[in-house]
Order: sequence, then C-alpha cells, then structure tokens
Amino acid sequence: MAYTTKRLKNIAKNIDLRKTYSLKEAVEIIKTNANAKFNETIDVSVVLNIDSKKTDQNIRNSVVLPHGVGKTNVIAVFAKGPKAEEAKKAGADIVGDDDLIEAIQSGNIKFNRCIATPDMMATVGKVAKVLGPKGLMPNPKLGTVTNDVAAAIENIKKGLIEYKTDKNGIIHAGVGKASFDSSKLEENISVFVDSIVKAKPATVKGNLIKKMSISSTMGIGLTFSL
Repeated sequence: MAYTTKRLKNIAKNIDLRKTYSLKEAVEIIKTNANAKFNETIDVSVVLNIDSKKTDQNIRNSVVLPHGVGKTNVIAVFAKGPKAEEAKKAGADIVGDDDLIEAIQSGNIKFNRCIATPDMMATVGKVAKVLGPKGLMPNPKLGTVTNDVAAAIENIKKGLIEYKTDKNGIIHAGVGKASFDSSKLEENISVFVDSIVKAKPATVKGNLIKKMSISSTMGIGLTFSL
C-alpha cells in the first residue's frame, strides 16, 4: 500500500504490513504511533465470511465493552409517566414524548444515543426518517426499546456499542482511545470480537471471521489475530 503523507510513510518503514500480529503486539504498535494532536480513536474492522446480499447472514448486534470507548454519550429517552421519572433518576440527559418529537422535527437533536419504551414506538415512528439515517432509531434487538429504561441507560453509560455488517460484509467499531492502557484496549477488543462470533448466523458455514485489522484515526492498519 502506498501512503501519501510523510508521517504515514515513516510509520510504515518500521512495520511489516504483510504480517499478522498478535493482539498485544498490534495494540502496542498502534498506540505508539497514534501521535496526532488529539486523542485518536482505536478502530477495529472485522471481515466476515458471509454473503452480505443475503439478509439472514448479516449481523446487527450490541455489546457492552468493559472499559467503554472514551466517549461522552448524551442519552435521550422517549417515555412518559413513571417510566419518564425512572429515566431521569437513572441519568438520562433528555426525557420526553411529544415535546421531544417536536424538537427533533425542528432539527434540534442534542443527543447521540436514544432509548424508547415500547408504548412510545408509534410516536417515535413519526421521526424515524430523521433518526434512522443518523443511526439513532431505537431498536428492540439492540436493547434500546425496553421497559427497563434504567438498565438500558446504565449499559450505555458503561460502554454499550452497536455494530452491524456493511454492504461488503465488514463490521467496523471504535473500541477505545489511544490514551487507554493497552490491557484495557485488548480486553475491549476481545469482548467485541467474542460478541461477533457468538452472533454467527446459522446459515454461515465454517469460520465466521476471515480477517481482523486495527488502526487509529490518523494511523495505518495492521492485521491481527486473537
């Protein structure tokens, strides 16, 4: 691979890009070279042995990473009555029903995670075309449509991430920051990959994972194995 910047060329000189590294080695190399002027995100890409054109082979799931991702979440909850009070007590940043719908319709979206109680989904459907493309639409499969709003809020605060296969059969996710201790990144990655393996579709034969790679926001990618 040809790198266009001097910084990436210098990094690549000291790395064997054809090698499959152990997770520990890969994390150390990526962390060492994540020297941008901001705290770079550590990203993992997992290439799957699936036919992404077959809907029964695609994966959409969520998992709580043990050490979070180093990102502050602003949580909105669609709820009313006692469930709205429960959400507020659990630490939701925004709680509402019709008023929250009106705010979203006017373009006032000040949150990056969204939860709804089941009885609110008909109401939430009014803004599905706004929330859906932004990846904010509550989904029962991901645990964000639930009557246990306190647990859902707690999971997001702990480090819940959502992931799905793209059109090329690849899953991408940010699993932490370059400032994280190596051991914490390794544990986050192991839990993330294990979640994918456990979500293997029944119609997929053989090994689910073809290849895994890790990179930082401004860095190069390395192939690794667990």
